[in-house]
Amino acid sequence: MALSGGGGRSRLNHYGPWVIGGGAVLAGIGYEIARRHAVSRSDIVYFLVLVPTIIFHEVSHGVVANWCGDDTAKQAKRLSLNPLRHIDPFGTILLPILLIATTGYAFGWAKPVPVNVGRLRHPRNQAVLVGLAGPAVNILIALAAGFAFRAVAHPATLSLSINQWPLGDLILFYLGEVNVLIAVFNLIPIPPLDGSAVLERLLPASALPAYYRLRSASMVFVLLIVFLAPGALDVIFNHALTYWGNIVL
Repeated sequence: MALSGGGGRSRLNHYGPWVIGGGAVLAGIGYEIARRHAVSRSDIVYFLVLVPTIIFHEVSHGVVANWCGDDTAKQAKRLSLNPLRHIDPFGTILLPILLIATTGYAFGWAKPVPVNVGRLRHPRNQAVLVGLAGPAVNILIALAAGFAFRAVAHPATLSLSINQWPLGDLILFYLGEVNVLIAVFNLIPIPPLDGSAVLERLLPASALPAYYRLRSASMVFVLLIVFLAPGALDVIFNHALTYWGNIVL
């Protein structure tokens, strides 16, 4: 469709960076898939487990906020489990696929559920509860999936290549692993990740204005960690997965 006039140029200027960025990510994904020659069965299961995990994580923030007096998410119809209300094209789709293709595991995010902290009955304290609701739900799911895997998986399963596992065992195992990764990643105390809710609560009120200014650009720091310090994340994730495996497996 041709674009004409000032309105067309305005739309092009607005969406141009997203189109270029999305194209670059898709090109990277295509390159990695071609380099590895195939997408494995376990990669597909991993991704299909990851997306609803991210959505449950976000919805839990809105549910706890609603319990604490803020119905902003409810009014915005974001307490729904309909994925179309939550999917962020980059954080829910492109980044996880790229990470799965390059590292074998992934994390991501959905569109943040809107929360008006000022409408909470006890804003500073309940903001921590709202922030930690997502990781708490992930930890509970990870434990439930891990214990279910231990209950139903045949002992010989672990001796097979993961792509040879029965589908039910594979889903349960990845459901646990993915929830561990999402919980741990979000507990990093850097805004806008959920762990920053604890940091924010510990700051004196006088420091909050400067903190809020820093938080507005904080996603840049998160992406720098993801792409420039993956080794540090590997160490954190491996420790968490080992601890989870020791508990449930």
